[in-house]
Amino acid sequence: QVQLVESGGGLVQAGDSLRLSCAASARTFSFYSMGWFRRAPGKEREFAAAISWSGGSTYYADSVKGRFTISRDNAKNTVYLQMNSLKPEDTADYYCAATRAWTRVVVTTTTGYDYWGQGTQVTVSS
Repeated sequence: QVQLVESGGGLVQAGDSLRLSCAASARTFSFYSMGWFRRAPGKEREFAAAISWSGGSTYYADSVKGRFTISRDNAKNTVYLQMNSLKPEDTADYYCAATRAWTRVVVTTTTGYDYWGQGTQVTVSS
């Protein structure tokens, strides 16, 4: 019943920035922890970032820490992923996901999430 729609992907050059958005249909959006995952060509889906119900706690994959920032606006039912200093290895389909849990092991793994968006493509050229 929770629909998630990602947007903001595109083709950029290395060093550029993008901000991804994920709009959620749920009126109880603030009850969900939100995560961003990515799947590069030929690779498994991997965790990128997660944010707690109120936005007070976050987790980041080591590969994006210091470059990406996850945030949320519960009044707008939207979660964001600000991506700075993009690298070619960031090229992937990016997915947002929702879960009612908040523990590190749950929100940093794909199996911990109940709802997924369809993804938005990010391509970073060198």
